[in-house]
Amino acid sequence: MSANDSGASPQRLLSPLGAVAIIVGIVIGAGIFKTPSIVAGITGDVGWALTIWVGGAIISLAGALCYAELATLYPHAGGDYHFLTRAYGKNISFLYGWAKAMVINTGSIALLAFVFGDYMSKVISLGPFSDIYWAIVIIVVLTIINLVGIEASANIQTALTVLEVSGLLAIIVAGVGLFTTPIPSVINPPLFSSTPEFGMMGLAMVFVLLTFGGWNESAYISAELKGSLHTIVRVIVFSLLIISIIYLLVNIALFNGLGLKQLATSKAASADLLGLAFGPIGEKLIGIFVAVAALTSINATMIVGARTNFAMGEDWHGLRKMAHWESSRGTPRIAFLVQSVICLALVGFGALQSDGFEAMVEFTAPVFWSFLFLVGISLFILRAKDQKTRVFSVPLYPITPLIFCIASAYLAYSSFSYAHSKGAVLISLYVMLVGLVALLILRLKKSFED
Repeated sequence: MSANDSGASPQRLLSPLGAVAIIVGIVIGAGIFKTPSIVAGITGDVGWALTIWVGGAIISLAGALCYAELATLYPHAGGDYHFLTRAYGKNISFLYGWAKAMVINTGSIALLAFVFGDYMSKVISLGPFSDIYWAIVIIVVLTIINLVGIEASANIQTALTVLEVSGLLAIIVAGVGLFTTPIPSVINPPLFSSTPEFGMMGLAMVFVLLTFGGWNESAYISAELKGSLHTIVRVIVFSLLIISIIYLLVNIALFNGLGLKQLATSKAASADLLGLAFGPIGEKLIGIFVAVAALTSINATMIVGARTNFAMGEDWHGLRKMAHWESSRGTPRIAFLVQSVICLALVGFGALQSDGFEAMVEFTAPVFWSFLFLVGISLFILRAKDQKTRVFSVPLYPITPLIFCIASAYLAYSSFSYAHSKGAVLISLYVMLVGLVALLILRLKKSFED
């Protein structure tokens, strides 16, 4: 029995355009302004670098197609939390929901809030701890906007995504040389003139897939999207195509405008390119673009993150207050407030670390990729358990989901290795241990009530 006291449930109020804006906004974050330099430095070759980006797009599309099958079969505000419940039962899905609420989504929001705070502090300083104050302010402001309703938050998301994409188009235009100050010609080595070690290729793919991360959140809006069940498939695929094309064009622009050597050694490649093309104003614009990218991802992550809390509230009587859904606004109000409090607590935790951004990365990535691997495996399990007619089936099954599962497993391993090297892996394990304790308490409470 649902724990939703209000009796209200998600309604189909979200337009396809708003859904695309949410997905694109989650994926295209601040990472695209940093990752191209890292990948260029690791590969040391233009051809291999671009191949890695294309490979990242293919792996992400494989995962998105898996999610499209699951989302059309089980449209639910709980997204992949709901898929895990179907495949493994409530215990595993609770731990995932716990991880999303305590580590994955809230950690991503805190991470991006630090990015926003860093850049806004250069524009308007709020004192010695300006970046932390800005991080707090933006979390509170965006929470309020989302409490107004899904239509308001989707409209804000669409506007932010347009601004974000415009910034990336400025980089593309600068690299091509149209409507800008002529850039001295750059001569790059021939494509595939050198081949990096296999291990280095894998490392480059880790960074690329992290930059593509977030498309999985599309499942959370499947129950609120206007149109037929086929609409979510079109939204997911179209969003990934937009993102892939933009990412590839940005990389080509950076190679064309800066060259392999300068791109590989640059600490702020996009700023360097815009500075060459537009002069000093170009370098200043990049700060605005990065801040907007952070804002876009924060807002989109808030939208989907609160829906995990809502789904947990429906499944667990002890968390039933989070299952309150305001149908007139299309928003889970209590779930949003809980998420906001946790995000602010993580900002406080990050403020105590030497680098708040790195701290968030170190303890969110291992948990995220581990559960994403389980979602990939759930497709195989649910194919065997549930013989319902599918509106959409993953093409080239089982090859497509296998590609996704292998990539997720590799990223989980790499993330744990990275966190271990930084001494941060225990934080993730402690969070999950507390989740096990919380699960035990809820189970005991339910047995007493029964």
